[in-house]
Amino acid sequence: MSSALKEIGLWKAMKFGFITIFMAFYKMMIFPQLRVLYLKALGAKIGKNVIIHNADFFNYYRTGFKGVKIGNNCFIGNNSLIDLADKIILADHVTIAERVTILTHMNVGYQEHPLQKHFPSIASPVIFGYGSFIGANVTILPGVRIGECAFIAAGSVVIENIPSYSLVAGVPARIIRTINHET
Repeated sequence: MSSALKEIGLWKAMKFGFITIFMAFYKMMIFPQLRVLYLKALGAKIGKNVIIHNADFFNYYRTGFKGVKIGNNCFIGNNSLIDLADKIILADHVTIAERVTILTHMNVGYQEHPLQKHFPSIASPVIFGYGSFIGANVTILPGVRIGECAFIAAGSVVIENIPSYSLVAGVPARIIRTINHET
């Protein structure tokens, strides 16, 4: 028996196999509205007026699509990579541009990997606040909360929570300025 099968178990391995087949159909869908319906059928909770372009999901044998909650009027761009090891929650009006990577777990390898004792496996949800914007090629690490109307500049690596109404950029992402939200 392979190390992967020993670690995740037969049930999760079978779940992975079945969902991989279902996701092949998802990848063939050319209309974002069909992708939304398909993901809802797999257990995701998705609001109205949501556009999901050709995003890729992985670790669906763990928390899976039942851990996905997307509010109304959200957008997820092409080639985004979304980790379903833990929950992903998008409030209303969240925009995720192209090639964004959202990680909900970190694991250096199998249980016997020599770095496991120094870097144990973790999983933690990623939450996006109302009206937040995530620029192209951003990477978001596990457990991060993006505040309401926060703007994450393209290419940033987000390693900690981002306050509401802030513009952040860089590797690691740092606050550049606050966004005036008074009218």
